[in-house]
Amino acid sequence: MAEVLIIPTEHTERRIYFIREQKVMLDSELASLYESETKYLVRAVKRNPERFPEDFAFQLPDQEVDALRCQIGTSKPGRGGRRYNPWTFTEHGILMHSSVLRSNRAAQVNVQIMRSFVRLREMAASHEYLIQRPDDLEERYDKNFREVFTTLKERIETPPNKKNSIGFRGK
Repeated sequence: MAEVLIIPTEHTERRIYFIREQKVMLDSELASLYESETKYLVRAVKRNPERFPEDFAFQLPDQEVDALRCQIGTSKPGRGGRRYNPWTFTEHGILMHSSVLRSNRAAQVNVQIMRSFVRLREMAASHEYLIQRPDDLEERYDKNFREVFTTLKERIETPPNKKNSIGFRGK
């Protein structure tokens, strides 16, 4: 019987970053989940460029690497760390890796990663609802306040009617 791999969803969610308005994973993070070396993942991308278009996988330019270094603390080149800019993989790129890397571990890891992406998508959808709700309330209250201010303005602008007084007026 095949061994079932269990990676906590939270563990993979922490490895998903938001770059170029997309949820992505870095090559080194993905390699550690696959228990592989980063160079093998990158080699698979370079050998199969038709399977990894720009919206599936892309290498970060220097400017984005510097920003990423500030966010997550990646090492500087030339100090025993990376010799090249990291590759990032979108959800579709990670799925494509499962067709290129045919190991049992890669398939199991991909299942866990996809669960993480789905969970993040669901969390984003629930937050979107919470963001939309105050906008709806604000719009509704704006309409009510507009009516109140219009009524007040009308009352201020129209002079009060002189009423005939009731009772005896002496000269």
